[in-house]
Amino acid sequence: MAHHIIIVRFSENGNEKLFSRQLIMLGLTLVSVLIIILSLPISESSRNQVIALVGLVISGIFAFSSSTIFANLLAGIMLRITKPFRTGDFVKVQDNFGRVVERGLLDTEIQTEGRDLVSIPNTYLITHPVTVTRTSGTIVSTTLSLGYDLSNSDVEKALLEAATNCGLVDAFVQIIELGDFSVTYKISGKLEEIKNLISARSALNKQVLDVLHSQKIEIMSPTFVNQRRLAEDFKVIPAKKVVKTESHAIAVEDVAFDKAEEAEKNEQYRLEITSQIEQMKESLREADEDQKVSIKSKIDALETRLKQTKSEVKEG
Repeated sequence: MAHHIIIVRFSENGNEKLFSRQLIMLGLTLVSVLIIILSLPISESSRNQVIALVGLVISGIFAFSSSTIFANLLAGIMLRITKPFRTGDFVKVQDNFGRVVERGLLDTEIQTEGRDLVSIPNTYLITHPVTVTRTSGTIVSTTLSLGYDLSNSDVEKALLEAATNCGLVDAFVQIIELGDFSVTYKISGKLEEIKNLISARSALNKQVLDVLHSQKIEIMSPTFVNQRRLAEDFKVIPAKKVVKTESHAIAVEDVAFDKAEEAEKNEQYRLEITSQIEQMKESLREADEDQKVSIKSKIDALETRLKQTKSEVKEG
């Protein structure tokens, strides 16, 4: 009965909202076991022995699982309190990079660039640095090396044009290194729509190639050796071609992060419906009898929609 009231009735809210209720259910279970033991028709000494045995079993479970299950549980609680990331965020933990699909009681699931799902234990997340891409925007950059025979002002102008062409704002160029044979440049810009992060990196590289080639700037190692006899002003640049942009081209993110995208949309959708239900319940208190019937009908419809959303997520 308690499980139905605390967990089942609110199952459509998803794991994010059920976390506190799951902890309450765990506490009630332990209290119920204790009450049952105290109500057993046995002598006081036997009752004390049973309580001691149960306490020993529980202590043993915590002791043996402290490095795994119990530690992950505490780490999960800590992550819920600090909230370093949410569903749909881009995160990087050591060599793992992807979008958050679900934050569970014991682990967190992310979807990688290869469309794979990776479950990371919560203890790993609190013992290693977690890089979270800000929803307000992130910096996209690329580096390349060019010869000393090129003017840095011309290179900077071309690189800034490339960044602007691919939709980056507040772009800037840095000279990273003065090598023995070449100068290393870094072009960076702010990407405001972070859902296109992977595509934006590729687009920046493409624009750098196109703009530099269009301005007759050769991207070539200074140690390049070619046995052909070439004119001194010859540049190794591919011929300019008119390329049609495919309007129906598939975005990388649509394929790689499909589940993460769906999880984020479903969570936002459930939060919106839950907020509407709460507002209707508040207005229900001040409504007359005719209005109450209409409001209750709308609440039932919204709750049905929540359950349908939950079932669709499970099937997916």
